[in-house]
Amino acid sequence: MPDAPPVEARGLVKRYGDVTAVDGVDLTVEPGDVYGYLGPNGAGKTTVLRMLLGLIRPTAGEVRLFGSDPLLDGARALDGVAGFVEAPRFYPYLTGQKNLELLAALDGGDAAARIPEVLDLVELTARRRHRVGGYSHGMRQRLGVAAALLRDPRLLLLDEPATGLDPAGMRDMRALVARLSLAGTTVLLSSHLLAEVEELCNRVAIVRTGRIVFEGALADLKRTAGAGWRLRSTDDARALEVCRAQRGISAVHAEPLELRFEATEEAAAQLSVALVEAGIAIRTLAPHAATLEDLFFRLTEDAPQPAGAPAAREPEAA
Repeated sequence: MPDAPPVEARGLVKRYGDVTAVDGVDLTVEPGDVYGYLGPNGAGKTTVLRMLLGLIRPTAGEVRLFGSDPLLDGARALDGVAGFVEAPRFYPYLTGQKNLELLAALDGGDAAARIPEVLDLVELTARRRHRVGGYSHGMRQRLGVAAALLRDPRLLLLDEPATGLDPAGMRDMRALVARLSLAGTTVLLSSHLLAEVEELCNRVAIVRTGRIVFEGALADLKRTAGAGWRLRSTDDARALEVCRAQRGISAVHAEPLELRFEATEEAAAQLSVALVEAGIAIRTLAPHAATLEDLFFRLTEDAPQPAGAPAAREPEAA
């Protein structure tokens, strides 16, 4: 099915006994997307990736990768698909080059000929003769991407690729994903690092306790936010009371160093008058564009846990 999307998931459910780790997830990843799959730790992100790759069987629902079902079509469904779930694994006593040679032998085709190219792409050419046991965490993550790229994939699935990286490693991983996208690779990126996703992704799904609470274009998600404002004053406690009493002001909440609220420009101007009349001096009153982090917490905080669900981590696959 050449015109089928890289990823289609419909009604995915995964239960472990009384625990529902994934509850009715629908996803569609279009060609060329850098698609962010977001959620708190323990929200079921890794479980969904395992089901997409056919590593575990869903309790209900179905998956299609370029129109093929991994459970029915086996390895044929993974043609043009690569990536890693959780941390990539290598033989630590072998060099990066030798690890890739062994993987290329399994893949066959022209995979071995691609080793110099993928090492250069992930900027590990200079360390290819070094043992992987001496690699930093970030280098092993990049070697994992190199291993995935041996297959020249049309779809790349990455599970928390920047977790545990230092700031320079995160920068390098973002640059790598951006380069792959520009080269035409569709990327599905599972992450809880919101700044990374906001910089890279054009479409996102946000999952909360195993359920999708938003799926679509990142730009559309940002448009759902009201006109935000930030306020700093000489007395934020009293200013909070004034804001809550003022007509046209909504979603008022206190941050550690300022107040946030939603209002039209006219309502914000009326608020400034009310604050001065209350004897409160304004240090800052400025528009505030909602970030992905703001919207993520709005959608995921104070979520009820499913019955029997653990607080922080996903169950291990059987």
